[in-house]
Amino acid sequence: MPRPVLHPLPGTGPEDVAVAPDGTVYTGLADGRILRLRDDAVTVVADTGGRPLGIETASDGTLVVCDATRGLLRVRPDDGAIEEVVPVGTPVDGVPLRVCNNAALAADGTIWFSDSSSRFDLEHWKADLFEHSGTGRLLRRDPDGTVTAVLTGLYFANGVALAADGSFVAVAETGAYRLTRHWLTGTHAGRSDLLVDNLPGFPDNIARGSDGLIWIAMGSPRNRALDLLSPRPPVLRRLVWALPDALLPQPADTVWVQAVDDLGRTVHDLQTTTPGFSMVTGVREHSGTVWLGSLQSSAVAHIVLP
Repeated sequence: MPRPVLHPLPGTGPEDVAVAPDGTVYTGLADGRILRLRDDAVTVVADTGGRPLGIETASDGTLVVCDATRGLLRVRPDDGAIEEVVPVGTPVDGVPLRVCNNAALAADGTIWFSDSSSRFDLEHWKADLFEHSGTGRLLRRDPDGTVTAVLTGLYFANGVALAADGSFVAVAETGAYRLTRHWLTGTHAGRSDLLVDNLPGFPDNIARGSDGLIWIAMGSPRNRALDLLSPRPPVLRRLVWALPDALLPQPADTVWVQAVDDLGRTVHDLQTTTPGFSMVTGVREHSGTVWLGSLQSSAVAHIVLP
């Protein structure tokens, strides 16, 4: 894998990255600011006052932002205006939206987005992985504003991506090391199966690239302790995640992304280490350049595919 090129930012936690058609890069920081990177210049275009995670560029030039504390937002980068499209706490099929995490935009205006957990907020994401109770959901917001839960029982629902032809939507289950696929067209429409199973790491955000592939940010390799705990009784898992954070397993120091085709076959598996950047949680391929976000770094990075 080529050594990533780092782009320092005035803050930490650029969890995801989005790339506009003209190559402009957008990301969000832990303090709520939304940044634009253009020709190595960094500009603050908005401030959600929350915790932006997934970020998408819409065809009208606005940004669709998944904010863990505010909900699904639409942001206008030209003037910083923010609209709460689906606020946190909004009941969806009777269950309040809790951790809005990542989204994918369909051509007809439908927004597919994930609600990671109905048990824990983002600050306690490790608790959800340890408890392994499967309360994540894949939600759909129709153009008329109706919001529906399409898939439930997901293990920390995370990244969301649509197939290039719109035939299915995929959602990453971080706690289950897999990408679940829900069919939208064809003979399997309305059914769900697995696009990729038994991944070697924790899948975070996913995104369809300009190459038609689904790119997967791998936050860290699988953890043996979590693998051993998953089938154990819930009471034992709760005891473990109640330990101080310093005693819990920590993400590995790695830069890792994969890309799969619509059949789930691995096309790219890129892994390296680089000083000052690790725990890749966002990935976006645009015209042969792969942009990377990180939950814990103070930079975004890019690599150019060979």
